[in-house]
Amino acid sequence: QVQLVESGGGLVQAGGSLRLSCVASGRPFSWYAMGWFRQAPGKEREFVAAISRTGGSPSYADSVKGRFTISRDNAKNTVYLQLNSLKPEDTAVYYCAADRRMDTAYASSLVNEYDYWGQGTQVTVSS
Repeated sequence: QVQLVESGGGLVQAGGSLRLSCVASGRPFSWYAMGWFRQAPGKEREFVAAISRTGGSPSYADSVKGRFTISRDNAKNTVYLQLNSLKPEDTAVYYCAADRRMDTAYASSLVNEYDYWGQGTQVTVSS
């Protein structure tokens, strides 16, 4: 089992920034590719960003490319999501997720490939 706890959400004006953190416990963090997803009211959960076990191969949804940055610190069992130039359409609950895989260089963008999920942190962007 892996436990994931997100933090760093909040209310911010359009154009502002936030940094989300997700701390993992329970199993060696380096075993897992990590992803960030989000879910707005009435919408399906969608991919935001992912990063491989070693921290390489970051990938992003087109809607956040160039504004958001995913990173991880395996020594701190933590994955981060830096959110810049926020827009009202970025408003959602943001979830981190862990994917146990052997491949060290790949991170999936698919919701159903992730094994463990955090409880989410709310990000609200006002216009």
